[in-house]
Amino acid sequence: MITRAFRSLLLFVCSVALLTAAIVGRADAQSKQASKKILYLTHSAGFKHDVLPHSEMVLPELGKKAGWFTVDVTQDCAKLNAADLEQYDAVVFYTTGELPITDQQKADLQAFVENGKGFIGIHSATDTFYKWPWYGTMIGGYFDGHPWTQKVTIKVDDPKDPSTKHLGASFEIDDEIYQFKDWSRSNVHVLMHLDTSSVDMTKKGVKRTDNDFANAWTRTQGKGRVFYTALGHRPEVWDDARFQQHLVEGIRWATSK
Repeated sequence: MITRAFRSLLLFVCSVALLTAAIVGRADAQSKQASKKILYLTHSAGFKHDVLPHSEMVLPELGKKAGWFTVDVTQDCAKLNAADLEQYDAVVFYTTGELPITDQQKADLQAFVENGKGFIGIHSATDTFYKWPWYGTMIGGYFDGHPWTQKVTIKVDDPKDPSTKHLGASFEIDDEIYQFKDWSRSNVHVLMHLDTSSVDMTKKGVKRTDNDFANAWTRTQGKGRVFYTALGHRPEVWDDARFQQHLVEGIRWATSK
């Protein structure tokens, strides 16, 4: 016969077991998130942005704050090889020019992305590898000048995306604004774009005739996920909580399966 004391003990043991399972499950989930490793490449083979040292401090701190990804910062393009890339879930480029890598390294980076890893491009990542057609296709387009460096209004195309839903229908920001060539809205999922009513469209250097100045987008390349944001020229932008959340959520999407 089961006594009342034994029933109470049994209930206590079951409760402890369930609580332990929940804690272990939550710890496992957090461990899986924390396992995301990001390689942040800031090599400048062309124009070198003054903001790079600041960004090299901010991005790892964002990883620590988020708690689910860590960042290795490098300016060494030799890291773009199959053996080194194998340990990462995504690479982030804030780069310019024709980076000094071999054809084998290009094949390794292509395989890295197309086999399911993430690629995140920030600002001048589109001012990179003009002589490598795959790269231009992968990232979605190439830099074609920055007619405006001022406070502008950015309109959000996808208010449900985690990288933009905190921004509202539109927002103002002071940054260097890119336009793109070899770019088509049909080849990417646009997250946000420039409100052309907030700038002088007669300014010298404006080239696009369709008035379509995308500012951030996503796309897939093979099994890989690609996130690009054109923001990030100024230190003040890197310190802006809105940009930080935009970037962190873009990294989260690019590293999700």
